[in-house]
Amino acid sequence: MLKIVTDSTADMPDSWAEEYEIDIVPVNIHIGEQTYLQNIDLGIEDFYRIVDETGKIPQTSQPTPHQFREVYERIANIGDTILSMHITSKLSGTFDSAVAAARELAGNINVIPFDSASGSAALGMMCREARLLDRAGAGLEKVLERMDTIRKSVNIVLTLDTLEYAHMSGRVRALQAALASLLNVKPIAILHDGALQVVGKVRTRKASLERVMEMVMERFGDKQVNIAVVHARDPEAGLSMTERVRQIFNVKELITLDLSTSIAANLGPGTIGIVAYQAEG
Repeated sequence: MLKIVTDSTADMPDSWAEEYEIDIVPVNIHIGEQTYLQNIDLGIEDFYRIVDETGKIPQTSQPTPHQFREVYERIANIGDTILSMHITSKLSGTFDSAVAAARELAGNINVIPFDSASGSAALGMMCREARLLDRAGAGLEKVLERMDTIRKSVNIVLTLDTLEYAHMSGRVRALQAALASLLNVKPIAILHDGALQVVGKVRTRKASLERVMEMVMERFGDKQVNIAVVHARDPEAGLSMTERVRQIFNVKELITLDLSTSIAANLGPGTIGIVAYQAEG
């Protein structure tokens, strides 16, 4: 049987983990001397409340190899294969922790670590597609082939409403390097080859949202796509963009999601974007 494991940077509807049998290893969130597990001990609204009250960004860290090993050993039965898919290794050490745990269990449990070269909704949608392929009778080779296709073609375009979180966290180098030149503007960022890059800047919020949609349309045109609209603490903007996406794109699947705590910690509230890749068949 194929087991699917990911980490809590994977954004997905609340029902997906159970519906598609996806096990999630939580990211660690550090506040003072206390460590919390994302979405278990600390939810997104608790996170924002702490930032509002303290003016500081809680630090995040990847799950340890021990945390991965605990999950692998708990879910695996004889003959199972675990496909463990994670946030891009260029922005987090999570994938490396999964690799280390897989090595420790080699010979006992077959674990295949997979670097998604992405994160957020892209990772969540990859997990779902892997499960759907598995249930349709596709073998592991076919599943990995499709995951690689999505990894190479997924388009992630974001705009930030504030640079305050990027400044406080200091974790996203592409945004840190751009801070001085991006005062009073809205940066446009893409995830390319597993790394976040600032590719443009516009003066207004409205123009930034339009530019995000334009860039995705330039990439896919009238091709049928699976799309997620992602936002950080801005459901109104998320729903508005979702309606525009529904009107403009040739959509097969469309979901709207809150960005996970560990991603919002670096990008900040008001961040909104589109995750898209070409649908199969």
